[in-house]
Amino acid sequence: MENDVLINKLKEIIGPIVKELNYDFYYIEYIKESGENYLRIYIDSEKGISLEDCEKVSRKTSAALDEYDPIPDAYYLEVSSPGMERGLYTDEHLQKYIGYDVFIKLSKLFEGKRSFKGKLLQFDMGEIVINSEDLNVSIPRDIISSVNLRAEF
Repeated sequence: MENDVLINKLKEIIGPIVKELNYDFYYIEYIKESGENYLRIYIDSEKGISLEDCEKVSRKTSAALDEYDPIPDAYYLEVSSPGMERGLYTDEHLQKYIGYDVFIKLSKLFEGKRSFKGKLLQFDMGEIVINSEDLNVSIPRDIISSVNLRAEF
């Protein structure tokens, strides 16, 4: 729960900066990997995201974080695009990508599988429905670890 409070505080600080720079604030995470803390900010734009866009957001965000100092621990700040195979974290993300191919990882077996690939059809609070191998599959949200777009080449 403590991490949720921190994430909400970070959104309050960083969200307006991203918007002021004319980007979409896609997602934020504060995680520990290999003993190091990472604050990852994902930005998006209809035109795509370049390295220069990430640098611009990183500079302004870093200055604001230095001023407000909301994170007591040492951390690395990373700003990037969510990428082609982006995670779909919120209902807004899911809604935007209905009709697209997704890859769903599960926390436990469901219908004998730990993952599913298919076209995202619909969702609600309890489940996500995809068309996988010409069958509609309703997957309970409480066993879903992650949902990602599948890149189409």
